[in-house]
Amino acid sequence: MGIGQIGIPGLILIAVVVLVLFGRGKVASLMGEVGKGITAFKKGVNEGKQELEDKTSDSDTAAARDVSPEDKDKV
Repeated sequence: MGIGQIGIPGLILIAVVVLVLFGRGKVASLMGEVGKGITAFKKGVNEGKQELEDKTSDSDTAAARDVSPEDKDKV
């Protein structure tokens, strides 16, 4: 019997053991933290995608702009 063959009764037994060992409050707190972590991860991924898109669109327009410094010491 491998891990892939635990089934529903096995999962229920594991859940009951975890509940007994840690208590309902601790398990609820842990699940809340896991949810916050997942939300933060998704937000970070979306912000990273947006940042990459912004840099890509900026590099497209950067070639059209003259950003060379003005040299005032020329004679």
